[in-house]
Amino acid sequence: MKKFFVSTGLAAISAAGLQSVSAQGLDIVSPKAWSVSGTLRGFYDDNYNIAQTSKGTWGAEISPSVSVNIPLRQTSLGFRYYYTLYYYNDRDSMHLDPFDQAHQLEFWLDHAINQNWKIKVTDHFAIGQEPELFQSAGPSTPAVNYRINGDNLANTANISLDTQWTRNLSTSLSYANNYYDYDNSGAPVALDGTLNYLGFYPVSTPGFNDGILRRIDGAPSLSGSLDRMEQNVGLDLGWTFSPETKISVGYTFSWVNYLGNEPIAVFNYVDAAFAARSLVYYSNSRDSRSHNAHISLKHQLTANINLALSVGASYNDSYNDPITHSTSISPSANASISYTYIPGSYLQLGVSQGENSTDVVQPGLDGSITQYQHSTSVYADLNHRFDEKWTGTLIGRFNYSTFEGGAANSESDMAYNVGLNFDYKISRHFSADAGYNFDYLVSGLDGRGFTRNRVYLGLSANY
Repeated sequence: MKKFFVSTGLAAISAAGLQSVSAQGLDIVSPKAWSVSGTLRGFYDDNYNIAQTSKGTWGAEISPSVSVNIPLRQTSLGFRYYYTLYYYNDRDSMHLDPFDQAHQLEFWLDHAINQNWKIKVTDHFAIGQEPELFQSAGPSTPAVNYRINGDNLANTANISLDTQWTRNLSTSLSYANNYYDYDNSGAPVALDGTLNYLGFYPVSTPGFNDGILRRIDGAPSLSGSLDRMEQNVGLDLGWTFSPETKISVGYTFSWVNYLGNEPIAVFNYVDAAFAARSLVYYSNSRDSRSHNAHISLKHQLTANINLALSVGASYNDSYNDPITHSTSISPSANASISYTYIPGSYLQLGVSQGENSTDVVQPGLDGSITQYQHSTSVYADLNHRFDEKWTGTLIGRFNYSTFEGGAANSESDMAYNVGLNFDYKISRHFSADAGYNFDYLVSGLDGRGFTRNRVYLGLSANY
């Protein structure tokens, strides 16, 4: 809980990585069977709507949590539940609902079938408004970069079967499921104010209104453009050369199904008979499949320096686009190095390359819609223990993303995130912390960029 605010403010560096570490670390955080904790913070957020035109406010945050850790003979399992309540004074003064709420539930299970066969299961469920709760599980920026009204849901589940066939040879068979459901729904309307449906219709003429359905006007809902299920099935074959060095090769099949079942864009064109037509795209027009082959290396350079490297290539197939069925080949990569220079203090550097979903859809002149973004992320995480009571954390991230297809094709987003946190241990059960988060998005698309600053001060108790 101590780093929750600073970590979410940085888009968490890697959702999949942090969730896995958090789930596996319950027994480290809480060596006893159960623990409870709570945090009370005051904060100032100068852009709480995360918009280009910023509005600032003072506020307060209350975050209780409970965790349970159950070690058995061949099985260990646990769960942790967070509840967070945010109060925004500015919204209260405008007679708007001043509260945001978020729920997070983490579950993990490790089971040793025997000495050589092991099963691992993790799940992370979140519901709330902050965009950091809904980022993709890959090396990407959040799916949206602004506060989202409503009860929005995200769930990330992973299961793996690890087998040690010989002293050197091992395999890992895995399945991951990421599910996103946004509260903001409802089909855009046509110029004449009626709902539009999938099909071909005459192009609208300004000022002409005869009740005929014409074209979608305005942006699609978040549910229409981002509700989806992402699934990944992978198999890795590993070879251990020494206790310090392991190499593996693997294959992952991924498919994404968009579930909003709403019109998200329209393309006006003239057919072969010179008749004006309009094609309406639906959510599932962005369904895709991909194949990824990769090779990975894990190496312990010294007793306190660890290196992890994975490089590969992905073949992406946007098979459900009704006009421009497109395929592409793109690189994939994930590299990190961690250095523990004194007990309790470490530095981690990393870079990753992959694809992520986006709320941008608008068709281009060729009729193609934006299918996804290519994203490259560079991050650094410094955790320094000054003494037995003081700990400082500095996290930085830069993300460069380009849009694939549509009117935004080749346009880019550049996101900068920095977070600083200091934690002071008052006693065994009480601590205080203070911090600052900075978020800055530069976009090639009008109205998308923003700057956000947050400062906070709080007290925590745990037992």
